[in-house]
Amino acid sequence: MRREDPNRWVYQVFLRTPHSFALVNLKPLIPGHVLVCPLKSRLRLTDLSPTETADLFGTVQLTQRMLAQKYLPVPGDLLSGSFTVAVQDGPDSGQTVPHLHVHVIPRKKGDVGDSPDAIYVKMATEDGNIGGALWDRERRPAPAGRMPKIEDADRNPRTREQMEAEAEEYKLILNELGIE
Repeated sequence: MRREDPNRWVYQVFLRTPHSFALVNLKPLIPGHVLVCPLKSRLRLTDLSPTETADLFGTVQLTQRMLAQKYLPVPGDLLSGSFTVAVQDGPDSGQTVPHLHVHVIPRKKGDVGDSPDAIYVKMATEDGNIGGALWDRERRPAPAGRMPKIEDADRNPRTREQMEAEAEEYKLILNELGIE
């Protein structure tokens, strides 16, 4: 497997830990939808060492705390809102890129329609082919999930400048939380 280099998407990355990094999406499903990935290229969750697993999910928790400052009804109060935290582990689950990643998505009532579970349909279809680290621009992965395709013409890839601005905003929030 080819090793991914998170440095090539440095403008999207807002957090690095010893074994993980968090980055903004090329095509977020809803505002605040970010990804957390292991630094080393790992295809599946079971490919992580115990240390990498602990770091990955510790980074997910830290990312939730950061996103809570911006997207939850009471900033910073994790009980005032919700998150979808999801791993699509393998192509039959809808994983469209050959690199393990955790979706961290701040949620509010009605953000994807009447059913909060509609986010999973979006993740498992072409909507979920988010190109989180610009995989879409280099080689276009094909969605492998079993869900029907949902058209989403309004969700265009964002510019480098838009993603860089979002990453910088998240870095400032992390800094306010005492994380550098």
